Amino acid sequence: MNTPTLSTRDLLAKSQPLIALVLMIIVMALASDAFLTPENGWNILRQISVNLCLSIGMTLIILSGGIDLSGGAILALAGAVAAGLMKNGIGIPAIDVLLQFTLAGAIVGAVVVGMVLGWFNGFVITKFRIPPFVATLGMLSIARGLTMLWTGGFPITGLGEGFGFIGTGTFMGIPMPVWIASLLVTAFVVITKKTRFGRHLYAVGGNERAALLTGLRVNRVKIWVYTLGGALAGVAGVLVTARLDSAQPNAGMGYELDAIAAVVIGGTSLSGGRGSIMGTVLGCLIIGVLNNGLFLLDVSPFWQQVIKGMVILIAVAIDKASPRNRSD
Repeated sequence: MNTPTLSTRDLLAKSQPLIALVLMIIVMALASDAFLTPENGWNILRQISVNLCLSIGMTLIILSGGIDLSGGAILALAGAVAAGLMKNGIGIPAIDVLLQFTLAGAIVGAVVVGMVLGWFNGFVITKFRIPPFVATLGMLSIARGLTMLWTGGFPITGLGEGFGFIGTGTFMGIPMPVWIASLLVTAFVVITKKTRFGRHLYAVGGNERAALLTGLRVNRVKIWVYTLGGALAGVAGVLVTARLDSAQPNAGMGYELDAIAAVVIGGTSLSGGRGSIMGTVLGCLIIGVLNNGLFLLDVSPFWQQVIKGMVILIAVAIDKASPRNRSD
């Protein structure tokens, strides 16, 4: 007869992000008449799409027991590469003519750049045993420097309507960034829950030594995780650049912190091995609703940072105090 009680407690613990989101929507709706409107709802979804792309990759990395501080910088470099390819190609006439860096070529180029940098993160972390915090901090500086070299420190503008459609257009009445983020969420829910890679990911994050003893190729899993994280940062870079119709050299500043916040608020454990993509979706929605509501209430941006930090601390404290963590 004790089992139902434990299941209910566990269910409540897992539902904390959803309960927090519902409460926040109620509070913001009562505080601002402009909050609970269809237009504002789409606005929130459009705004969180970039963070959602970045946060999916961050979820994979944190589930594996790692962390990534370079996501925002990779986003900026990928966006700049996409913009540069759209405007000027790669500067080698034969290749430029051959590939005709159109919309698809620019997007693929950005994603490949993200994948390569993410792979490098995974390589140095696994082969040289550099802590993820240090390795990705170094990559943050490398990617920022490469972005400045690629752009010359100036924005790349005038990318055309086709590219801008990715960031500002709609399909069947739904903004394109929302479509892209939704497809990625669906794909990675399936990957984490239904594939061998997903099972290995949770095993590595839950107990790396045990995973090694059972024969799992831990380093390969980690390298793939960081590579996918880089690719998703590349997609986020394309979305930001398309929405602004320009590649800003300083784009993505602090985005990795928002991604980490969304993952933690969504219930993924910072020690790895426990969490979900859908939890991260809720985390992104909570941050999006919070940002939007505070903006509508004309709260100072400085206070918005303070409030966001407090929400993160509360989320971590609740997670640490949950029955699941106490039983670990």
